[in-house]
This record gives sequence, C-alpha cells and structure tokens, in this order.
Amino acid sequence: MVRCRLDGRGAIVSAHLPDPGRLTDLLVPGRRLWLRRVVAPRRKLRWSAVLVETPRGSGLVSVDTTMPNRLIARALELGALEELSGWKLIRREWRWRDSRFDFLLRDREGSRKLVLEVKSVTLVQNGVGLFPDAVTARGARHVSELALLARRRNWHGAIMFVVQRGDAERVTAAAEIDPDFAAALERAKRAGVRVLGRRCRVTRSRVELGGPIAAG
Repeated sequence: MVRCRLDGRGAIVSAHLPDPGRLTDLLVPGRRLWLRRVVAPRRKLRWSAVLVETPRGSGLVSVDTTMPNRLIARALELGALEELSGWKLIRREWRWRDSRFDFLLRDREGSRKLVLEVKSVTLVQNGVGLFPDAVTARGARHVSELALLARRRNWHGAIMFVVQRGDAERVTAAAEIDPDFAAALERAKRAGVRVLGRRCRVTRSRVELGGPIAAG
C-alpha cells in the first residue's frame, strides 16, 4: 500500500501497490505516481498504483507486476520473440513439483520442451536493470528448479527479465541485495538455462514490450 495526495484535490488516499519489492529508489516523498481507480465490491482500496516517475523525472516505470507476463504471453502467441524463435507456447502457469512456472513451450517437432520464467524488473542503476530489489527465496527456488529441468533429456529452461522502463541497457542479478538469488542464477546458467532480457516503452497511456537487451 502507498499513500498518495491526489492532484487538484489535495485529498490523501491509500492505493494498492502491485509490486511487492522495496522500490526504495522510486517511492520517495514528492515523487509523482499515476493511479487507476478500481471498481470491485470486495476491494478494500479504490485506487491502484500503475506508474511511477523515474528518479530524474525523465521517464516512467510500470509497477504492475502482471504486465510482463501479459506482454510476453502476447509476444509468444504472435511469434514475436526472435530469441525464442522455433518455440511454441502450449501452456501458461505450468506446474512441476511444488513450483509453478509462467510458460511451457515446445519446439516445432514436439520432441523438446522449454520452461520459461518471467521476472519483472523495476530497479535500474547506471543503465543496468537489477533483480530482485528485495530478497526473494521463491525466486531463487524457481531458478534452482529450472536448472534441474535443464539437465533432463529434451528439456530446456529460460529466464526472461522484463525491465518495466526504458532506461536499461542490460539486466543482471542484484548480488548485493540477494546473493542467494545471484548464486542460483549462476548455477542455472552453468546448467544450460538461458538468461534473456527485454526493456519496455512506458507512456501514460500504455506499456509496450521493447527490444532485447543484454542479460546475465
């Protein structure tokens, strides 16, 4: 939850914050946020935060953590991800053991499968997207299990970091914030898990998937 003062009214409201991270570089007093009014009988909060101004005010950041999955799902359906050409989406929210992964894909022949996990990135420092911005034991477990899958015959794994802002040139693990996640990612890469990155074009009216960026 985040407390905001509405422009033009002066009223202070509580808004739902979809992103569970710390967002310490974004949620500072005086920073501009964009809210969406939500009409739902069971919702306690009538507002939801969707966009935040970057620290220098030069751009916007999407804080809707469901957005990257929606963008990647659409791109997969359209075959618009060149880094995953040859793979076809067959299932969303695929379960394996005690974990649930975002997407299950297969190759054209149907003999190989690829499990894709998508991570939302909002923290950028000096042009580098960093994930996570808070310790995530669940994220480290996902990465470790992807490594196990990648070692199985005819199975592959990939992690797609989607930076929900346009000022990142590359993306990597935030080792200083979560060394366990960073170590798990290194082990996964050695096991053959691919690490991919995309940034987004964010405006007040829409969030669009941008081009690939260096990842790892």
